[in-house]
Amino acid sequence: MENILALVNGNPDSTLGVDDRGLLYGDGLFETLAVRHGRPCLWQRHLARLRHGAERLRIPMPDLRQLRHEAEQLVGPCQSGVLKIILTRGVSGRGYRPPDDARPTRIVTFADTPRYHADIMTRGAHLRICKTRLGSNPSLAGMKTLNRLEQVLARDEWSDPEIDEGLMCDSEGNLIEGTMSNLFLLRGGVLLTPDLSACGVAGVMRGVVLDLAPRLGLSPRIEKITLQDLASADALFVTNSLIGLWPVSVVDGLKFDCRALSESMIRMVMKEGFEA
Repeated sequence: MENILALVNGNPDSTLGVDDRGLLYGDGLFETLAVRHGRPCLWQRHLARLRHGAERLRIPMPDLRQLRHEAEQLVGPCQSGVLKIILTRGVSGRGYRPPDDARPTRIVTFADTPRYHADIMTRGAHLRICKTRLGSNPSLAGMKTLNRLEQVLARDEWSDPEIDEGLMCDSEGNLIEGTMSNLFLLRGGVLLTPDLSACGVAGVMRGVVLDLAPRLGLSPRIEKITLQDLASADALFVTNSLIGLWPVSVVDGLKFDCRALSESMIRMVMKEGFEA
């Protein structure tokens, strides 16, 4: 079993109340950060996304110095792992209506880094197209809310250990994201990634790649991408805060050349994501 350390509102002995809105309704947000060389990576970017989501949901943000202290307390002497920050609206009475005087619950956990295929950077990630579709909801689009049932259903579609990730479409059949990642296509000197204005999670590593694109000599474009667009792509890759970047070699039998992604591009993304 995975070893997990946790603090609930700064208390290592505390438990989550059964009337917490995060548990009852998924009323909250979370961030998942890689820990490398003993420090949380992309800390400011994750906090910015958490703050943006909290403002949209009208959940008060915790004290950031306290949050950093709790993160450092859990990481301790460990050099690598996964830090997770969960922010819920806290406890309230029955019913969906949010309380006017919300007292948020903050949960910080630290766990081991998940294991993936050791040769995935040379072998390339094997992807499939999921049957589960993402519902359109612009009021929640981009945020990493606690409700991940669409991703749960999609991930439950396969048990083959050779499949590394599944791609999800919206109700119109446009590609949006992976169950745990964001998608990028390379076509010539253009870097394409799906429009997330109606659904999907705006990943922190996605933002890193988009910001790096001009330095890589690429023109970034955010637009609708269909399944048919995959066939005309020179290369595909997926990103998230834990894996950094995975080149894609197969999507449901459609093959791609991982070598189309330059080593310099991969190095730059990994450095910015884990060492900057």
